[in-house]
Amino acid sequence: MKFRVPEARHPGYFGKRFGDLKVRLKLIVLHNLFFLVLTSSVYFTVFPLLEQRVSGARSREISLITQAFLADAPLPQLPGLEIYSYEEGAPEALGISENIRVWLDDHPGRIFGAAAKDEYLYRKNPLSGIYRKIRLPNEYYRQALTLIRTALFVVLGVIYILAVLLLELVIMPLYVYRPLRAMLNADYSVMTGDRPNEIIPHDFIPGDEIGQIMLSRNSTVEQLRSREEELEAALTRLENAKQSLAAQDRLASLGMLSAGVAHELNTPLAVLQGSIEKLIETVNIPSAQQRLLRMQRVATRLRSISEGLLDFARVRKQRMEVVTIRPLIDEAWSLLALDEKSGTAEFLNDVPPDCHLVGNPDRLIQVFVNLLRNALQAIPAANGNIRVAATPFAATQGRWWSLTVEDNGPGIPEDVLPEIFEAFITTRLDSRGTGLGLTVTEGIIQQHGGTINASNKPGGGARIEIRLPEATPTPA
Repeated sequence: MKFRVPEARHPGYFGKRFGDLKVRLKLIVLHNLFFLVLTSSVYFTVFPLLEQRVSGARSREISLITQAFLADAPLPQLPGLEIYSYEEGAPEALGISENIRVWLDDHPGRIFGAAAKDEYLYRKNPLSGIYRKIRLPNEYYRQALTLIRTALFVVLGVIYILAVLLLELVIMPLYVYRPLRAMLNADYSVMTGDRPNEIIPHDFIPGDEIGQIMLSRNSTVEQLRSREEELEAALTRLENAKQSLAAQDRLASLGMLSAGVAHELNTPLAVLQGSIEKLIETVNIPSAQQRLLRMQRVATRLRSISEGLLDFARVRKQRMEVVTIRPLIDEAWSLLALDEKSGTAEFLNDVPPDCHLVGNPDRLIQVFVNLLRNALQAIPAANGNIRVAATPFAATQGRWWSLTVEDNGPGIPEDVLPEIFEAFITTRLDSRGTGLGLTVTEGIIQQHGGTINASNKPGGGARIEIRLPEATPTPA
């Protein structure tokens, strides 16, 4: 069964003014009206009943006193009867005025005075001629009603004051004002961006309807923050996707350009390599033979680079084999012999001879050519040194090798370190090239199942670390 909310009606002028009051003022007005109505109801219900009962008792008592007064018998000496001030004697002794004495002499045996309003009754005994006087309890009953009225007002007033104090000092602050203040403070924290204080603590949430509102508010704020975080994460992913899409678009364009350049280079490189091989067969001078062999290695390296350019345009299957790293690094350094700094730089290959990895030799040469070229560009022209080392370590997947390339250059700027392997970052170590050297290097290492990271040495200079799994060399 669905609960249907009734249509709201306009509260009217006074209802609107009352609704504009603060909650505390509303509650003060309401409980004051409540106690005023309660006090009036109690007073106008209880006091008339008491007054009726007192009037009945007074009438009965006066009737009894009148009957006893007419009997010419003295009142018994009982406690409490002294209020009647019963007296007998001469008129002068009783303080009877002349008018009353004359009336009593003319009407012996009859009572002078009205029982409903006079304070005293007078009578003359027709047999003995003795004058008698007795006081009526009218004033006593008037004072009793006054005392009852006063006591009722005092009791109701004390109850009202105690109830108001209990409400305003204990109940309302604890169960109404404090939860409302907690909600207002939490809402203020939401408006000012004070995230730690925008959720109302569970210790301040009661189990009544106000507590349900507070729980609903907390849930709404938490959902809002969750949606904001999701939106922020989505915007971050969108921004990253835009940047990645732009980089991929540039890589795709570069891949197409690389494929075209590679096709254009393959023919002259084939001719050049054939000419070098023919010269090696015909020239017998030892020094020339060494230069021709170096040129042949460079031409072969150029063919490998050309094939690497084609990798930007198509996926190629890599030939993997067991590779001994130390001679491969020496060959990578020899390919940098044309660089001016290579003649003055101190190069140290500390890779152990037993460092064997599974990989593609050409690809790994490309990795170390990129890293050594970056180090060569970073070191000073004089007293520059580059060191390549390898250390084995045990991992959960087996035995691995950590290969490091270190130099004594200025090091890597701290703002560049987090993004050093991203494409087209021109403020990097290979900024003199295409901005892709370290990106390609990272891709090759990942294809070999390894990791690469960059850091700065404590004493200065850059340090590139490659981690690759070890391979057991096949026996000859």
